[in-house]
Amino acid sequence: MPITLDLRQAVVHKMHGKNEAGLRDMVEGSIDAQETALPGLGVVFEIIWKHIDDAKKDELISLLSGELASAELKPLK
Repeated sequence: MPITLDLRQAVVHKMHGKNEAGLRDMVEGSIDAQETALPGLGVVFEIIWKHIDDAKKDELISLLSGELASAELKPLK
């Protein structure tokens, strides 16, 4: 019988046991990488979001809002 893992489990499994430097390398290596890395970053963000207080959530949303407002949009292909 084949073993199936969902995406969240696969990402957590890949990160499990890494020290902070290893986690940082993994995240930074995924930034601006191939789009296949984006779901993994989504799982990382979800873990962070679930474990930070409302003030930090507000700060992240404010940062995101500001970055989106100043982003130069290119036409979609």
